[in-house]
Amino acid sequence: MENLCGGRLLIIEDEPLLRITISDALEKEGWAVDQAGDGVRGVALFKRILHNVVLVDLVMPRMGGMEVLRRIKEISPDTTVIVITAYGTVDKAVDAMREGAADFITKPFSIPQLLVRLEAVCSTHQLKQRNIQLQQQLEQRYSFANIIGKSKEMQRLFEIIQVVAGSEANVLIQGESGTGKELVASAIHYNSHRRAGPYIRVSCASLPESLIESELFGYEKGAFTGATQRRIGRFEAANGGTLFLDEIGDLPSPIQIKLLRVLQERQIERLGSQRSIDVDVRFVSATLRFLEDEVGAGRFRDDLFFRINTVTVSLPPLRKRREDIPLLAMTFLRELTAERECRIEGFSEEVLEVFDTYPWPGNVRELRNVVERAVLFCRQPTVQLADLPPNMGRFAPAGAGAVPSGPVVPLQEAIREAEKEAIRNALAHTGGRRAEAAELLRISRKTLWEKVKNYRLD
Repeated sequence: MENLCGGRLLIIEDEPLLRITISDALEKEGWAVDQAGDGVRGVALFKRILHNVVLVDLVMPRMGGMEVLRRIKEISPDTTVIVITAYGTVDKAVDAMREGAADFITKPFSIPQLLVRLEAVCSTHQLKQRNIQLQQQLEQRYSFANIIGKSKEMQRLFEIIQVVAGSEANVLIQGESGTGKELVASAIHYNSHRRAGPYIRVSCASLPESLIESELFGYEKGAFTGATQRRIGRFEAANGGTLFLDEIGDLPSPIQIKLLRVLQERQIERLGSQRSIDVDVRFVSATLRFLEDEVGAGRFRDDLFFRINTVTVSLPPLRKRREDIPLLAMTFLRELTAERECRIEGFSEEVLEVFDTYPWPGNVRELRNVVERAVLFCRQPTVQLADLPPNMGRFAPAGAGAVPSGPVVPLQEAIREAEKEAIRNALAHTGGRRAEAAELLRISRKTLWEKVKNYRLD
């Protein structure tokens, strides 16, 4: 079994045979194990050596397991504690879970049963630690003006934004749909000396061709039917600040000619006017097209292309910066759970594996939509595979989310079967000698005799 919790494990148990048996078995599995015969010694040892996992019996002389649990959690809240209990103290074990224990195991138990419990709680611990680490990374150095990323590509992008923002150079932002082109444009503006001025955004793709010219340059009263009063255009509105033209590749050719003149002369003319108006505007544009190809095909003017891309910023698609996906997902999760006032700690390992293999054709925008859907459907502490859109299921790791084989049986029946198996193993180990078997099981000979009879194990 892989030691997912890492570090050391402490056994606090007053029965020497059980303590030694557990210690020997776990050391064979690669654990570094320390032992203590009572709660006082155990807490003292824990103060000297911080352990990642503690196994503690609830019923012990000098200091009981509940007090040990409280003291360990005071010293190290992140330590995983599993309590060992007898049938008569199961209620106390439940109380221990409320006090911070990760799990409990009932005597008698086999070493394989203990290993399964250890693997389960350590997997949960590892997942929590990973989500905590993602939270910490988000709060440190992997964001810039609401843009998240720790990959080399994104760190380089942050450097470019900082350099470009301090200049007056025209900037062309290239990238697929959903990569965050508008975020980069706003980051350039709000990190520039124009940050106190207006930031005006125009989506060229969303405007009808007949309205683009009047939207950009404005118009005088009577310039056309319906022009009942003067209206300033987006260039004038952005005076002293930044104008961002999104999807500039969709500009009609006549507007491209007028835009080129504005960028060259820093002057505009409203529709219906012959008077030139000076404008002081920082120009930023974006496109999901390869404008070089558009120039070659004659759909975009080469002189305008060279004018707008003094600096070109290329945004990588999400599939090219996969190490940023957990950070982005955690950012969206934190934002969305805060909006809905719900608590979700993070993502299961299977979900993170799907995120790592899925191609993300919609890039960061698609990731946010996926997380938003998951928040709506999630009913567990962490997002599970069932909370993701159906089309992502085929990217799940083999066997993930599969229903365990075998029938579901009532808990009492399962306990009886486990007890019968433990008695069979003890009797087989001792060659049928019941006195020795009872000692191994840590029950009286009378109790063993009654259970053998009830279970018909003669």
